[in-house]
Amino acid sequence: MFAALVFAAVFGVTIGSFLNVVIWRLPRGESLSHPASHCPKCETPIKPYDNIPVLGWLQLRGKCRSCKAPISPRYPLIEAATGALYVLVVAVAWDDTTQIALGILLVTLLVPVTMIDLDVQRIPNALVYPFAGAALVTLAVLEAGDLPEHLIAGVAAFLFFYVAYIAKPGGMGFGDVRLAGVLGLYLGRAVAPGIFIALISGVVVGGAIMARVGVAAGRKKRVPFGPFLALGGLIAFLVGDDLVDAYADSF
Repeated sequence: MFAALVFAAVFGVTIGSFLNVVIWRLPRGESLSHPASHCPKCETPIKPYDNIPVLGWLQLRGKCRSCKAPISPRYPLIEAATGALYVLVVAVAWDDTTQIALGILLVTLLVPVTMIDLDVQRIPNALVYPFAGAALVTLAVLEAGDLPEHLIAGVAAFLFFYVAYIAKPGGMGFGDVRLAGVLGLYLGRAVAPGIFIALISGVVVGGAIMARVGVAAGRKKRVPFGPFLALGGLIAFLVGDDLVDAYADSF
């Protein structure tokens, strides 16, 4: 298991490095493969030995080797966070290949969705649709018996947020509705506590903002909901089934 966790960490930070490219380029309509990674200020290509996830930023001390422009610490943090989440997925779902595959895919979706939504308040279809297909293919190949439950959960989550989207125009984007449906595909019945956690965390943050700047000003601030859905989705993946079982046993 230790070797598997080490592999998950290395694989995770490597994927995290690519996700940094996705987060920056996808909203701008740029190619994810060309040109090669380069300094955004002087446009000097980054050397392979400077492009090692996390370690490259540390050895450069957070500055471009050529022009000494600062490199945001966000890059190594995203790489490290992706690696840590991969390790967590493998540790939690150690004896379940299907859950490991779904968890790795889910993390790979939610990390860029969170950052892009924070940056530009948009959840790209170019991420949501392929990962919806990946969930369906993974289930069909590895655990076809669970596919109906996950399809029902996906439709239910989508409709729940679609009703809210129609009832209060401007309250959330349609990207949030689509993302909720995709979470259902990955989480199955565990999407219910995931949605609850997302809603509660959104209310708490919204309340904190209004407490700080006032109710009127707080209502005018646009806070993207994608990160809250991502938080709820990750927690639900880790403990959602246990929460559902505990609720069912209690009531």
